[in-house]
Amino acid sequence: MRAAAVRELPVKDTEDAWTTAELAEVRSELEAEVDRLARHLDDATSSFSALVAGGEGAGDDQVDHGAATAGREHEMTIANNARDLLEQTQRALVRLGSGAFGVCETCSGPIGKARLQAFPRVTLCVTCKARGERR
Repeated sequence: MRAAAVRELPVKDTEDAWTTAELAEVRSELEAEVDRLARHLDDATSSFSALVAGGEGAGDDQVDHGAATAGREHEMTIANNARDLLEQTQRALVRLGSGAFGVCETCSGPIGKARLQAFPRVTLCVTCKARGERR
């Protein structure tokens, strides 16, 4: 028996409507990703804090200072990336709950079910994303 279709969310003309089972799967994946990213962000933040609290190291060598700075910048980049992904994932959950999931933020057309199943954080259809990348 086929799961009930959810008609509120847009899909492309060539795609079947979302089913409640498909949406439940996307929600579950997003929630698991939020948990994973929150842990990753905590780890990255702790690593960064440990590097900052550790000071400049044992010597006054320029190489030591450079290596310490590079390490801090690397950890800061990891933390910022994790934070960005976490925010995007949380936003996808909000969009899913509000009925905006699947609506392109630029043209208000459907993003595409297959695209959302592969990358549920996306907020732009392929056409608008490509247009933005050409600029």
